[in-house]
Amino acid sequence: MSFAELFLIAVGLSMDAFAVSICKGLSVSKVSLKHAGVAGIYFGGFQALMPAIGFLLGCQFQAVIERFDHWIAFVLLGIIGANMMREAKAGEVEELNSSFGPGSMLPLAVATSIDALAVGVTFAFLKVHILPAVLFIGCTTFVLSAVGVKIGNVFGAKYKSKAELSGGIVLVLMGTKILLEHLGLLPF
Repeated sequence: MSFAELFLIAVGLSMDAFAVSICKGLSVSKVSLKHAGVAGIYFGGFQALMPAIGFLLGCQFQAVIERFDHWIAFVLLGIIGANMMREAKAGEVEELNSSFGPGSMLPLAVATSIDALAVGVTFAFLKVHILPAVLFIGCTTFVLSAVGVKIGNVFGAKYKSKAELSGGIVLVLMGTKILLEHLGLLPF
């Protein structure tokens, strides 16, 4: 997997956390560096942890389903991406909770990183070097989440659905690319 592909996946996975960070930024009257840091640590940490867990699970089953791994990657990334696009189109208004404590942030971090678990399974089939990949995903999510808190505080919910839609499109395109490459339909 190239750096550009990993970057696109990292950004795509980060979009849920970015969207929630925008909502968290909306919930406070004045954003501090601490707010941005807390959001970045929770969301970035879980976005790094979940693909690592998925990778370990995927490695357990790799030999059994290696013949179908490209289809699994295509389906998983397609489902995750389509779900993100559906959520963006639904335009659901999320309840604004101004707490940045563990009781509020932990469930949000887990919820926004579940899709990264499935991507981690895909990484096992693609034989990705997992440590640099998860660190990169975690750092990307940290930065985008911290920035999202500030954007939410300044600009409001205007960009939330666009972020989710973009992330979903990226993941669907990456899944399609993986499938087409394996089938020999892409020259690169």
